[in-house]
Amino acid sequence: MTPGKVAVEVRFPGAKPAAAELELALSNADTFEDGTPDFLRLDDDSDRRAFRRWFAYIAESQYFQAPANRPPEINDCAALIRYAYREALHSHDGAWADVARVPLMPALGTISKYQYPYTPLGAALFRVTEGRFHAADLSNGAFAQFADAHTLRRYNTKFLSRDVSQAEPGDLLFYRQEDSDMPFHSMIYLGESQLRPDGGLYVVYHTGPEQGEIRRWTIQELLRYPQPEWRPVSSNPGFLGVFRWNILRKASQS
Repeated sequence: MTPGKVAVEVRFPGAKPAAAELELALSNADTFEDGTPDFLRLDDDSDRRAFRRWFAYIAESQYFQAPANRPPEINDCAALIRYAYREALHSHDGAWADVARVPLMPALGTISKYQYPYTPLGAALFRVTEGRFHAADLSNGAFAQFADAHTLRRYNTKFLSRDVSQAEPGDLLFYRQEDSDMPFHSMIYLGESQLRPDGGLYVVYHTGPEQGEIRRWTIQELLRYPQPEWRPVSSNPGFLGVFRWNILRKASQS
């Protein structure tokens, strides 16, 4: 549901039609006080499953896409995440597939609660300020279309575990490397590949503007990565852990 006025007309046989105009308003509820309003959360299991699968599929498809055919906006790890997140919430029809240049149209289900850009927040999907949700956040800049890796982690996701085996497709792995000009980095956990399944569990990420590559590794390869600061293990102080999108938080979770 999006806020606004809705015209309603009621008709009965033999009676004069009755018309009314209703004003739809959004609830200010924020069950977890994480800044994400409940009206944005995906309440239904099938919606959450569809979002995860589309998010992972869209991110992975960029790895197999020719660099010249990738959206120009994908220039670092956060940009890849923002793109896959936004497009996962899109209506996935033939017109969308042509624009997104996906290699095939998988049967991954449909998110029924809303579709981008017709969301309760419009195109500004990402929380960028601290605090629980308030009605004023709809117009005060608390949500934006852009968010860097640090902002995505801090205001749009919840810490899950430092054990990567707890990750589910669509979860995010975050790192902090203090010796970098851009200390926060992120990877998307894919689980099993939807494009080239081989039994492996994968992550995909963008290396940033300097190298300009999208890379795809199995978890086993990442655990043996030559530079230990990139290994997703609890003994690595640079690995912040596995994080899950706020919109996937269930009411029964704390």
